[in-house]
Amino acid sequence: MKILTLIRHAKSSWKDESLLDLDRPLSKRGRRDAPIMGQRLAERESYADLMISSPAAQALATAEAIAEAIEYPEAEIVVDERLYGADAFEWLDVIHGLDDGWERVMCVGHNPGLTDLVDDLSPDPIGNVPTCGVVELKFDTDSWALVGRIEPAEVYFDYPKRTHS
Repeated sequence: MKILTLIRHAKSSWKDESLLDLDRPLSKRGRRDAPIMGQRLAERESYADLMISSPAAQALATAEAIAEAIEYPEAEIVVDERLYGADAFEWLDVIHGLDDGWERVMCVGHNPGLTDLVDDLSPDPIGNVPTCGVVELKFDTDSWALVGRIEPAEVYFDYPKRTHS
């Protein structure tokens, strides 16, 4: 079984319009939502053998908040330049290149590529993964190379504004 968790970075701040997108920090809402989503993942007993993040400040801050909640060592977050601005095909290249020894991988990145990838992989397209949205896909395979070639056995979708009972 391969479990791929795709996370869109939390809401970023536009207060300083002189900042490049790559350098934008999380907004107040983003700083609130990322730990909440990390806690929800922890409550589901979701964890990562490997966590990969886009190098963008908002993505890395989201990855760090989630890592803390699921007790993943922050120093072991892998920054992959390819995830910044990646389209669905570039996302798949990253996923297909994963070592098959990793069972559970979490990736933090950006729209529109992240939602496009989710819609390509899911039997039921989501249409939009909102900021700090989480999509966990479970694939009945031993090889990351088959992701995108086989349907996931299970899809879990959550986001900050979703109500939980």
